Amino acid sequence: MNPREYLEILHVAERLKDTPRHCTTTNRRTESVAEHSWRISLMAFLLKHEFPDADMRKVEEMCLIHDLGECFTGDIPTFIKTDTDRTVEDSLLSQWVNTLPPELSEDFSTLYEEMEAQVTPEAKIFKALDKLEALIQHNESPIDTWAEKEYELNKTYAFDTVAFSAWLTDLRKEILRDTLDKIDREGSRAAD
Repeated sequence: MNPREYLEILHVAERLKDTPRHCTTTNRRTESVAEHSWRISLMAFLLKHEFPDADMRKVEEMCLIHDLGECFTGDIPTFIKTDTDRTVEDSLLSQWVNTLPPELSEDFSTLYEEMEAQVTPEAKIFKALDKLEALIQHNESPIDTWAEKEYELNKTYAFDTVAFSAWLTDLRKEILRDTLDKIDREGSRAAD
């Protein structure tokens, strides 16, 4: 890869800094996709001793690249994203990955295939962290920024995704405890 190719990849990835997600931060600022990707990467790094048999560097790589398709489509919340939306995003991402230098194109493609198949421990850990980070962020954001669907979603989302790991299941239970405490403490829109 030459320096120009390197810069062009970074210019595309920079779009995620300006791509808003539907969630807000503690201080009510709209979160970017880049911030979400950074935090799940940090989450993976912090778990390297909890999953000694997994290639956590690979998990970190998955976390870093998982939402690059949103450079082209923006973020669509999981509870409204359709199969058509996923197909468009996957197609645009694939077109871009195919333009990368061959060694990077192969690295990206291999990771995306593994993430999609959800067979390896690394892919399962990545997927769990992706979903759990969204729940954690919702618990950190003001409750009046939640969509009505998110009250129930925050109680039920991702339990199936973490079921393969006792540690991640315990983490999901702690997140649920935070959700219930938040709803109890701050109330819900339904109560207004």
